[in-house]
Amino acid sequence: MLKPKYFLYARKSTEDDDKQVMSIEAQLFELREFARKENLEILEEFQESKSAKKPGREKFNEMMSRIEQMEGVGILAWHPDRLARNSVDGGRIIYAVDTTKIVSLRFPTFWFEPTPQGLFMLQVAFGQSKYYSDNLKQNVERGIRQKVRRGEWLTKGPRGYINNPKTKNIEPDPVLARIIVKAFEEYATGKHTFRTLSHFLAEYGVITKSGTPLGKASIYELLTNKAYIGLVKHHDEWFQGNFVPIISINLFEAVQKRLKEKSRPRKTKAGHNFPFTGLFRCGECGSMITAQWATGNSGERYRYYRCTKKKENCSQRYLREDKMIFQLKEQLQKITLPDEWIKFMEEKTDEWEKEVKISSGSYVGQIKDNERETQKKLDNLITIYLDGDIPKENYLAKKNKLLKQKVSLAQKMDSARVERNNWVEPLRKWILDIKKATQLISSDNFFEIRDYFKKIGTNLKLRDKSISISFCPPTEFIYARRADLIFSQSRTPLACSNFSLTTDEVSFCGPYRTRTCHLLIANEAL
Repeated sequence: MLKPKYFLYARKSTEDDDKQVMSIEAQLFELREFARKENLEILEEFQESKSAKKPGREKFNEMMSRIEQMEGVGILAWHPDRLARNSVDGGRIIYAVDTTKIVSLRFPTFWFEPTPQGLFMLQVAFGQSKYYSDNLKQNVERGIRQKVRRGEWLTKGPRGYINNPKTKNIEPDPVLARIIVKAFEEYATGKHTFRTLSHFLAEYGVITKSGTPLGKASIYELLTNKAYIGLVKHHDEWFQGNFVPIISINLFEAVQKRLKEKSRPRKTKAGHNFPFTGLFRCGECGSMITAQWATGNSGERYRYYRCTKKKENCSQRYLREDKMIFQLKEQLQKITLPDEWIKFMEEKTDEWEKEVKISSGSYVGQIKDNERETQKKLDNLITIYLDGDIPKENYLAKKNKLLKQKVSLAQKMDSARVERNNWVEPLRKWILDIKKATQLISSDNFFEIRDYFKKIGTNLKLRDKSISISFCPPTEFIYARRADLIFSQSRTPLACSNFSLTTDEVSFCGPYRTRTCHLLIANEAL
């Protein structure tokens, strides 16, 4: 019988060049040395970097096709698991041995003869290889499930996060995370489309590998990625992560609402320098007030404001800008307070803030109770699902809802610890707004005056060359009761024991407005 010629086959499991870099080289060296010692003739060598867990290896299929067209050849490999780790490829080799297409299999670490006992042992070797591969898969999946239960991120972190090899988790990127937050805030305003937001991100260096702005699909994926609120996804199921979220739940939900509404950016036209356009409506027909330039008898140019008259015929006439500004400053005078009152308000607000810090402990305890209750519901839900009492679709929907609730409670806890309350800061800002009214009376920055009235005013109308403004609460209390807030020449406030509010006026407005009312009516301030 003629000695067979051999096909040498060497394989490593990964296609990455930086992993198992010595595997094929070491196999080739050992196999060539083994062939020299055993006086084996190598017909051709095949090298491959691909997993043998599934059928479909190109080089292996090419070698087997060659063997099936020949007679009396052999295969030289390091171990049977280099040839096959699945039943299809293993069965293909065994069948080739049965049909004498393969007359010899040589392995430096495994002994084989083409006998019934040898074929049986070869099947055992292939079976062990497949068992190792299947068992490895289960061990890896079990490890992944355990990491998910611990809230660890599994792969490369999304944009805005960096992978920490020490903790084997992700952390917010100091710069990129702030850019992502800014992108969410910008889109929540409704002024951006996917295209404009991608250019916004490109200005801050968030681009593709090729240097172009992100595509629409990438922008949508970024805006809907729940990893930014601290969740981990595995097999279409979300779990709570133990890494720091970079987006608040409220901002994330606001962006999702914008996505559903398919909002479009607001386009602003480059116009003339008219500071008060878009601020007033006509008191007669309801149309917007526009502006235009006009030239006086002396040749001097003036800015006038008038009704656009788009809805119907309107009899309203023009109002010159200097007269409008005079009326606006008159309105500012009606909501100003003296420096003594402003100082008293600031000191009183400081006292209330200290009281809130003391009472915030009970609020934090309530949040913790809600967190424990939510976790208990999650545990019960998992138990019901494992018992088969509810379908998977209902389980996933309810679980996602509870996870969002849990994230929301965690963020409330952080907010309670940092901010203490949600009314002290608005109250301080309102005091500063009232303080700013005094400054604007002597200001020539018309755009700043316009922005101020947009902030504190509502229902601004122009009729018969007179403006009318309704102030937002709590500023409306100052405006409505201006007669009780008049100060004498000596800056001493008049007695205002009759200055009071009804129960209805106070009860509906919450702690922010209620405390503001107390500041205005407190006799101690007088």
